[in-house]
Amino acid sequence: MRAEIVSVGDELLKGQRVNTNAAFMAAALAGIGVPVGRIVTCSDGEEEMASVFAESLERADIVLVTGGLGPTRDDRTKKAVQQLLGRGLELSEEAFANLAARLGQRGVELSGSLRDQAMVIEGSHVIANTRGSAAGMILCCPERFQNHYLVLMPGVPSEMKAMMELTVLPWFAALSDTVIRHTPIKTVGIGETTLAEMIVDIEDALPGGTTLAYLPHAAGVTLMISTLGREQEVVERDNRTVVDAIARRAGKFIYATSEVSLEATIGAMLATRGLTVAVAESCTGGLVASRLTDVPGSSSYFLQGFVVYSNQAKERSLGVPKETIERFGAVSEEVARAMAVGCLEKSGADFALSTTGIAGPAGGSLEKPVGMLCLAIAKKTSGVLLSKTLFMHADRELNKFRFSEAVLRELWECLQQD
Repeated sequence: MRAEIVSVGDELLKGQRVNTNAAFMAAALAGIGVPVGRIVTCSDGEEEMASVFAESLERADIVLVTGGLGPTRDDRTKKAVQQLLGRGLELSEEAFANLAARLGQRGVELSGSLRDQAMVIEGSHVIANTRGSAAGMILCCPERFQNHYLVLMPGVPSEMKAMMELTVLPWFAALSDTVIRHTPIKTVGIGETTLAEMIVDIEDALPGGTTLAYLPHAAGVTLMISTLGREQEVVERDNRTVVDAIARRAGKFIYATSEVSLEATIGAMLATRGLTVAVAESCTGGLVASRLTDVPGSSSYFLQGFVVYSNQAKERSLGVPKETIERFGAVSEEVARAMAVGCLEKSGADFALSTTGIAGPAGGSLEKPVGMLCLAIAKKTSGVLLSKTLFMHADRELNKFRFSEAVLRELWECLQQD
């Protein structure tokens, strides 16, 4: 079975909303062995929706649609499907009872427009909405579309996710005869081109049903190894064979082979060893501390953060010598080292990280351009372990993120060697 996803809404086409629904659905469908062949976004126009739905139904066994089921005038998905399939509407007693109960708990009177949320297309299998008002539907389409399935769900992410997990996935899992295994290989400190050259022979000899995708992003490169087949054991074996081969070749750049972030990987390493960390940040403005504390349980290893944006703050809070700043400048490895040492002394942590740089768009010079980062790491038992100067080439927001990634990457490498 193959699926396509159609996301309805002018707000998606205008860039007013980010389409997170499609990513969730594609990943969820992969988990039951249903690959997604195409993701389409279309406007709220009935004619266009009907055309897109028809095109997708001719290709895919399952077409999942989100959006356009609400009570306002721009919610036209049901009308488009009626037009396409030539079916009327009927009241779902189950959906109506659910809606009445939900509104009753909130003291809201059931108006005509809200009652319409319980109207479904004739012949639908109703998908209960446990998070909102609009009912979802699973429709088996006529022979014109080879009895393919059309699934209609609201565009509100929480409502769609609940419908997928409680109804849609179990429904189609029973019909799927394929198995899919996706394994991410997350790397740091290596570019896409270099990585591709390193594993070219592995990529040339992939087992049947296995593909390799390069997913470069702001922080590095993730490889996605995907294997599709009918036998669970064979799929798992082939997928693992490729992952293991790449790990042997590029292991020093790989921090995870699962959906885990770099900061979570670092956190697990610190927690396992009973170590703690503190940070002193200038150019990253607290982003390193934020990323480290995004991980549940980080209170066991994250002690403290200093955001010392001004020179005075560096001197006052961390004891960075004024003469060091005057001689080398605030953006220098000398200041980064002094910040790390001061952070170590003030916090009592096992490791201290520091960042000072020029995020932009202004503030740079020929000697110290925008995108310049100086970082340092100090350890309680060893003093300053390292300091580095790096150069990024992006806008302010992306530079800050890459600065934070760089210092976390260096900490990960230190922990690898510790």
